[in-house]
Amino acid sequence: MSTVCDLFLAREEATLSPFAFHTAKTKGREHPYTPCPNRTEYQRDRDKIIHSKAFRRMMHKTQVFFSPVDEHYRTRMTHTLEVSQIARIISRALMLNEDLTEAIALGHDLGHTPFGHAGERAMRECYDPHFAHYAQSLRVVDLLEKDGQGLNLTFEVRDGIYHHKDPNQACTLEGVVVKFADKIAYINHDIDDACRAGILSLDDIPKPVLDLLGRGHGQRVNTMVSAVIAYSQGKPEIGMLSDISQATEELHQLMFRQVYKNPLVQADEEKAIDIIKVLFGFYQKHPEQIPSQYYRNVERDGVDRCICDYISGMTDRYAVDTYAGLFIPTGWKGLST
Repeated sequence: MSTVCDLFLAREEATLSPFAFHTAKTKGREHPYTPCPNRTEYQRDRDKIIHSKAFRRMMHKTQVFFSPVDEHYRTRMTHTLEVSQIARIISRALMLNEDLTEAIALGHDLGHTPFGHAGERAMRECYDPHFAHYAQSLRVVDLLEKDGQGLNLTFEVRDGIYHHKDPNQACTLEGVVVKFADKIAYINHDIDDACRAGILSLDDIPKPVLDLLGRGHGQRVNTMVSAVIAYSQGKPEIGMLSDISQATEELHQLMFRQVYKNPLVQADEEKAIDIIKVLFGFYQKHPEQIPSQYYRNVERDGVDRCICDYISGMTDRYAVDTYAGLFIPTGWKGLST
């Protein structure tokens, strides 16, 4: 008798583009897994990611602005959800495998450090100059989640997570879609947040760029998404119409000049980097204080790798609280009698 999963797979065969990656062709998982009668393998990966601890921690990890008091600023979690929605829209329009796209999008930033890219920079300075959040994301799903068992994801989802930022392309078009969706999402929501923060105005954006892409957040996202769909339709590749791509890159460069390198933003960035460096140095001197779920790999990976895994998994708030608990004295309350 056919299962619900069988019906999903038959629907893929009947409806997906010839350039889509069909679930039935997956290279599978590293460890054997009993198939689910109600979900395809990529739907299952999506659920594994959503229920992971690393996914929940993204709620309290920086996107651009550190630990914002105003709850309307994006976090790493809301960024991930926006990437997922944009990627699904593109994937659906191109008749690609939407389940594969969604799983990659939801998992692409699981390994991001506290304090966003400032934390990533700190890890490069105190641990490894080649540290990259996309590689750490893969390590999270392979080795760190589920008490060291990992999530045992499919090859194609793991490949898409790793290559969403890596210079090389993912092995599926669905993975490449996430790479475009990531850039579309962060450029536009970072503009929105920077305007809210008062360090950017739409008047700072060249008028020809706004005229082409749109003045509103939704207009710009729609223009970029439409340009990806128009370029990629009926092709075995993903791209963006050249005029929109050029304008998008102008916005990207503007954000680096006006926002990401803004002295107000960088002042907090340097503080965040110092926190991570100090924490890293402390645990090098006191490895016995690394939680057991990270320290258990010390024989295989070494102390520094264990410290990197522990600190990379911290939220902004937890990193600050840990730093304060270790190095900032509290008022004396006296001994109870």
